[in-house]
Amino acid sequence: MSRATVRVPKDEELRWILRRAVVEAIPEDEFVEALRSGRCLRLKMGFDPSAPDLTLGHAVGLRKLRQLQELGHQVVVIVGDWTARIGDPSGQSQTRPMLTAEEVKANAETYLRQFFMVVDRERTEIRWQSEWFDKFDLETVVRLAARFTVAQMLQRQEYSERFAAHKPIGLHEFLYPLLQAYDSVAIEADVEVGGTDQKFNLLVARDLQAMMGQRPQQCFLVPLLVGTDGTMKMSKSLGNYIALEDPPQEMYGKVMSLPDDVMMDYYELVTDVPDKEVAEIGENLRTRSLNPMELKMRLAREIVEQFHSDEAAQAAEEHFTRVFRERELPEQILEFRMSVSRDFMPTRLTSPSWRQIGQPPSEEVLYYQNSIPHILRAAGLVSSISEAMRLIKQGAVERGEAARFERVEEQFAPVYDGMIIRVGKRRFLRIVDADKQGGS
Repeated sequence: MSRATVRVPKDEELRWILRRAVVEAIPEDEFVEALRSGRCLRLKMGFDPSAPDLTLGHAVGLRKLRQLQELGHQVVVIVGDWTARIGDPSGQSQTRPMLTAEEVKANAETYLRQFFMVVDRERTEIRWQSEWFDKFDLETVVRLAARFTVAQMLQRQEYSERFAAHKPIGLHEFLYPLLQAYDSVAIEADVEVGGTDQKFNLLVARDLQAMMGQRPQQCFLVPLLVGTDGTMKMSKSLGNYIALEDPPQEMYGKVMSLPDDVMMDYYELVTDVPDKEVAEIGENLRTRSLNPMELKMRLAREIVEQFHSDEAAQAAEEHFTRVFRERELPEQILEFRMSVSRDFMPTRLTSPSWRQIGQPPSEEVLYYQNSIPHILRAAGLVSSISEAMRLIKQGAVERGEAARFERVEEQFAPVYDGMIIRVGKRRFLRIVDADKQGGS
C-alpha cells in the first residue's frame, strides 16, 4: 500500500484511537509518531485456534484493527498453527493441553471466517506460522532460546505464581512467548494489538526485534471483556461468552442477561456509540433516571446490528419483547414426542398434586411421574442430567402453558400433551403425545 493511500488522523480521531477501548500503548509517543508519519503500518494480531468460536471478547481488539485499517494501514493476522499446539499460558494457572495439527486446522478455518466479520478482508494479509517454523531446526530453536534467560521468563506473572506455588511449568511453555515474538520478526510488524493478558508476549517481541536489527514494534493493549456472568473474563471454557456467530435472537438474549454493572464496559468496548452518549448513558444508569432495561435493550440492538443487520436486530428485539417482557411464547417452539401414558416411572407418593393412574393392592396410592431432567436431556435443551438438576434447584425450570407457568420443584413431575417446559429465559419445549399423533 502506497504512502498516498494512508490518511493521517485528525486530533479527535487520534484521541478516539488512543483512548476508547485501550489500556496502554507502549510506547505511546512512538505510536503517535508512526501514525502521523503517513507510512503504511503493518498491524499484527495473532490467534491461536484453540477452539472454533470467536467471541465479543476477541472483537475488542478486532474493532481496533478495523479503525486503523480505515486509515489505510495493513492488518497481518497470524494463524498460530504452531503455538496453538503448545497452548498459551496467558491467564492460566496450570499447563494447557496440546492440540493436534488436525484440530488446529479445523478451528482455524472457522476463526478466519469470523475474523472477517469485523476486519476488512481486502486489507488483511493472512500468514500461517508454519511458513517459517516448518523450516526451523534444533539449532535455530536453541539459538532463539539463548537470547532470553529463565529469570526473564519468570517475570511473567503466570509463571512466577506457579513457580512460587510449586506447580509444574513445562519447558515447552517457555518457548511460547519466544515463538509468538518471532512472528513479529518474520512479518516485520510495526504494531501488535493484544489483550492485557498478552503484555509480556508483546514486549518480548519488541525486545527480539531490536536484538535482530529490526525497528521494535509498538504494543497496543486492549481491555479484557467481562463475560455474561459479570465477574470472569469472557471465556468459552467458562460458558460465559457471546459468540460472533450466535443467531440474532440468542445474541440479543445473552446481552439482555448481562448484570447492569457491566453494561458500560460493553458500551465502551464493543459499540461505536459516541463518548458523549456513553457518558450520558452511564449517568442515567447511575441515577436510575432511565430504566436500565431500556439502556440494555439499546446495547443489545447495537451489538446485533453490528454482527447481523438492522432488520435482524429489530426482529430479535420484537421476539424478546413478546416472549420475555409480555410473557408470551415464541412463535416456534421445539417439540418433543413421547408417549405420555407410557413413558413414566412409577413410585408411591401421597401428594395430591400428582396424577393418579391406578390403585395398587396396598394402602399407598401409586402415581406415575416423568423425569423432567431426562426429558430435557433427550430433547437437547441441556447437555447432561446433572445440568438439568442444577437448573431445577436454581428455580430456572418451569412448566405450564402460555403465561401460566409454575416452577418445577422436583426432578419428577407429571406431563401432558401440549405442556410447555421453559428452561431459563430462552429455551422452550412442547410435549407432544406420540400416541395421539399416531406415532410412538
